[in-house]
Amino acid sequence: MQQPSFFRRLADKATPSREEVLASRWLKPFGKRVRQSDLWRFTRRSVPRGVAAGLFVGIFLMVPGLQIVGAAALCIPLRGNIPIAAAMTFLSNPATTPFFLIAAIALGNKLGFHADLAAFDQLYASGAGAGRWIQWLLSDAAPAMVSGLFLIALACAFVGYAVSIVVWRWWIGAKWRRRARPELFRRNP
Repeated sequence: MQQPSFFRRLADKATPSREEVLASRWLKPFGKRVRQSDLWRFTRRSVPRGVAAGLFVGIFLMVPGLQIVGAAALCIPLRGNIPIAAAMTFLSNPATTPFFLIAAIALGNKLGFHADLAAFDQLYASGAGAGRWIQWLLSDAAPAMVSGLFLIALACAFVGYAVSIVVWRWWIGAKWRRRARPELFRRNP
């Protein structure tokens, strides 16, 4: 039998088991619904739904910690894969968040809202405190940012859904090809 790869061993070691996740006090309010096995299995339907849910919530919500809970909650009615959705929320991280926010504000401005990008740059460059950021957001910047984030999150969710369907079909096809002709895929020591 083939040894698991380094990354697989690392993921198995670092990832909590299903039972550990289900024992979390944060998931207690969802009751038996979150314990359904189809939310945790990797199937051709649940994986793309989980990708879409994770990308949408991860980009739109932008609040670390709540992203994973929000993605899991969205997976329940969509019957998406919860672990995939949780992983997809990490697309919005400290390195990508400024780009998403700037793009969202620019898109919101094109939709007719008015957010002053010069004020955004000035606040960012000066290292402004939370109070000044909230004051700027409560002006007319919030509608531009929220509408822009919604559209970007929706577009990323649709693209992620489509790409995951294609990758899933390619991966299953490769498995079937290996089963059909195992002599072509054997490793010689």
